[in-house]
Parts: sequence; C-alpha cells; structure tokens
Amino acid sequence: MLLQMKYSHIGRVCLGISAAFLMNASVAQQQDAKSALTSLNDSAEIKKLMDAIKSDHDRTIQELRTITEIEAPPFKEQKRAEHVLNRFKEVGLTDAAIDSAGNVVGIRKGSGSGPTLVVSAHLDTVFPEGTDVKVKEQDGKLLAPGIGDDTRGLAVVISWIKALNEQKIKTVGDIMFVANVGEEGLGNLKGMKALFKEHKNIDGMVGLEPGVGDKVLTQGTGSHRYEVSFSGPGGHSFGAFGKVPSAIHAMGRAIAHIGDVQVPTDPKTTFTVGTVGGGTSVNTIAGDAKMAVDIRSNDTKSLLEAERNIMAAIDKGVDEENKRWKSEAKITSEAKLIGDRPAGTTPKDSAIVKAALESIALAGGKGETRAGSTDANVPMSLSIPAIILGSGGKSGGSHSLKEWYDPTDAWKGSQVAFTTVLSLVGVEGVSKPLLEKAAK
Repeated sequence: MLLQMKYSHIGRVCLGISAAFLMNASVAQQQDAKSALTSLNDSAEIKKLMDAIKSDHDRTIQELRTITEIEAPPFKEQKRAEHVLNRFKEVGLTDAAIDSAGNVVGIRKGSGSGPTLVVSAHLDTVFPEGTDVKVKEQDGKLLAPGIGDDTRGLAVVISWIKALNEQKIKTVGDIMFVANVGEEGLGNLKGMKALFKEHKNIDGMVGLEPGVGDKVLTQGTGSHRYEVSFSGPGGHSFGAFGKVPSAIHAMGRAIAHIGDVQVPTDPKTTFTVGTVGGGTSVNTIAGDAKMAVDIRSNDTKSLLEAERNIMAAIDKGVDEENKRWKSEAKITSEAKLIGDRPAGTTPKDSAIVKAALESIALAGGKGETRAGSTDANVPMSLSIPAIILGSGGKSGGSHSLKEWYDPTDAWKGSQVAFTTVLSLVGVEGVSKPLLEKAAK
C-alpha cells in the first residue's frame, strides 16, 4: 500500500509538471505571436506597407468592380481566371500560371529558409451564366451578385501582391497566391483538393472570405450531399391504382422518416431535403422521383452517423411503400454522392490561430473564432494549419441577386489579415516566421 501511494504521488507530480509545461508552452507561443506582430506593427517598412494598402483602397475597389463584372459560374471560371492571371503578372508575380484544375497559382519566393503559406480567394460564384453582374451603386454601397463572395477576396490578394513588390518586402517563407475554382455548391472544393494533392510542401493556408476582419474560421464543417432517385413501373392514377407502388409516395415516406432522424447539437450536425421532383402528370402514379439531401457536421464521426441514419430512413420509406400495395412491381432507390467536403479543425492554440487573433487584438478588435464550410476544409482534413479571415468591408445578401458590399474603411480589415500573413511567413530583418515548416 505504501509503495502504491508513493508511485501514485509520483504520478501526480509528473502530471502536474506535464500540465505546467504545456501551459507554459502555450503562454510562450502566445507571447511569440504578440512579440512578432508588435515587431511588425512597429517596423518602419511594414508601416509603409500598410500605408500603401490604405492608399491603394480606391484602386482596389475599382479592381473589385472590374472582376465582379466577369462572370464566373460554377465549373466555368476560366474567363475570370485568365483575367486574374494577367493581373497577378502585371503587379509583379511573374511565377504564375493556371494549373490543370483551373486554379491560378503564383509563388512569391522568400529567402528559402521559411515555410510555404497558401493565401487564397476563390474565383467562382453561385450564379449561372447570363446573370446580370453589372455593378450598381446605392447609398454608398456597391450592388452586384458575387461582389462580396468572393470577388472582394480576389481584389485584396492582387493589392497585397502589388504592395509587396512595390515596397520591396522580402519575406522569409514563400507565399503561394491562389485564385481557386470549385469552392461554391457542387464545385466540391475541386480546386483546393487538386492544389493540396499536387503540392506536398504546403505548411499552412490563409483564405479570404467576406467579413470586416474580426473573426477567424477555425472549424471546417464537413458535408455529404446526395441525389436520391426512386424508380418504379408507374401507371394510370385510376386504372393502375392498387396494382403498383408510387415513386413519389415512396419518396414522401422516406422524407417523413428523414425528418425524424436525431442528430447532436454539439458537434453541430444538420440535414435537409433541399429539392424534390418527379412524376409526369397529375393523373399518373409516378414511376420516378428524385430528391437532393444535404448532411453537415463539424465532426466526421457525427456526419457519418447521420448519413447512416438517413440512408436507413430512405430504405424504410421504400419498404413501406412496397408493402402497402403488395404488388410484384417494386420501387427501388439509388443514392448518388454529389458533394463531399471533409470536416476538419485547426486547434485554437495553434500558431496560425494565435497570430490571427493577436493581429485583430492589436488593431483594437475582440476577435472571435467560428465554423463554416470553406476551402480551408481541405487542408484542415489533412492536418495542415488553415484559417479563413475577413477581407475587409461590410457585405450582405451573399448568394442572392441582392448581394451588396460597403467599401467604407475596407482597407482596415485587409491590413489585419495581411499582417497575420506576414507574421506567419516572417519578414527579413523584422520577424521570424510563426508558422513552422512541416517535417517532410
């Protein structure tokens, strides 16, 4: 008993030392972030760089107008990509090209001893070809579909490249500037999946999305989307009644059971049947029906559990419809995966998150973390540090024809995000990189 107590005491001491070590490491990391960002903010050359971002505001807004009026529907981003590639080169990013997936990728080399950081904004919008994307003004706001999400991000990335080159800023790490495809809807994160598959040397990612610059996305909400088809013989609503089951009725039963599926509130997990269709006429027992199902979660395990329960609900609905009519002809269903976004997380105590929150704090903001489904899902799922920051300026009405953007003081959010990026890659003679190079 005495021996057991002795080792129990030793164990508690060791645990105490371990906890203290971790706490001290966390505090040291926080101090490193604050020290690095303070050094950057106090540096004469970085102050000049940030002044350049502010002075470039009007031109950046004009750039935003120009890019907004270039259509970029899902899977048809090429015209906008070509324009952005030309702009990358015009502002001094000579090592740039469009890759096999359609992403615009340009690398600005550092001194060679630092990490490689992706800085990205997505090319695509949710709007189909033919949408009126002409920018209009109203009460100080700019109105056009896609002007905030994510065209503002593209304009900011170009302004950053321009400022870095004009001010001759030398970073320690490499910055890989990316204007990517496939972020919206059924684009299925195509661009980012291809980028991280092709480039194995990426150590972190900072993506830009709409926002004034006071929030940091650290949680990647995963999603699975299915197109579910129901098929049967069909028949006349009167003559075949009682002889054949209905595809639409089977779908209705399935939807009712889906509505009863239980999901956790933490981690947040959701589902919806977003669209339905089928049949040929009002006086027909439907031989076909189709619905689209969206399942989301902040946790992969919970996502898969919800998916299993929803698929079971679909099977139950089909089985009930077939049993109802007891006919030889049966309804069958098929679920086709049409969207797959992996879930992931960047720990809140990681250097990349601490850098972003410290940058916001030094600019006078409170700083909050949030969750969402973005390009950052891909690196997060690969355990590569990734965050999404606001590109500056207020916006609203995303994914609607009434989308708007308020450019008032938008340069402030751009400065905060830019400072975060610089702290991660380091600036020669000013600060060392906060982002670590991953062991390859």
